[in-house]
Amino acid sequence: MKKFFLIPLFAALLSFAGAAFAQTNAGGVDASSPDVMIKTVTNQVLDTIRADKSIRSGDINRITEVVNKQILPYTDFRRTTQLAMGRAWRQATPEQQDQMVEQFKMLLIRTYAGALSQFRDQQVQFKPFRAAPTDTDVVVRSAVINNGQPVELDYRLYKTPQGWRVYDLNVAGAWLIQAYQQQFAQKINESGVSGLIQFLTERNQQLAAGKQPT
Repeated sequence: MKKFFLIPLFAALLSFAGAAFAQTNAGGVDASSPDVMIKTVTNQVLDTIRADKSIRSGDINRITEVVNKQILPYTDFRRTTQLAMGRAWRQATPEQQDQMVEQFKMLLIRTYAGALSQFRDQQVQFKPFRAAPTDTDVVVRSAVINNGQPVELDYRLYKTPQGWRVYDLNVAGAWLIQAYQQQFAQKINESGVSGLIQFLTERNQQLAAGKQPT
């Protein structure tokens, strides 16, 4: 089985993307424009990461607090989990769906918590945004300049009555949902939805105990 976790850079940038949305309310960012929203909160979050030592040190309690209270309202992580599970999502009970969302979320939080300390002086360059006024699913493209090297960082958003919501992220050509689809399917084929939930739960327990999953 392929390694179940994303590379540290991917994980760190995922946290970077999520943390950005924690600023949306405080900064009064207009969520009706996907590119403006991403650009504005990106500038804010770089300052936040540099100023918050607890985030940079990978404080899991602080990061979890930010995710639960401030990030999730501006993302659709349930949609992310549903797409990552594919057809198996419909096979899961409502309780299992809730468990999957929570365990998958915690997996990503615990995976990227330690990687946040890598952020220092990275800069972000945005590419021209191309979308029709009638589009309801768009991609905002950018690149993080790290030690002079650009790393692709794209956000996929869809339009809701409450504004735009991020549900997928691409780093260096690897989309989050696609990266997990095959791995989730393999685990479900082996032991069902309950087996996948158990697997994620055990991995989260290992990470909480400071152990590196194999």
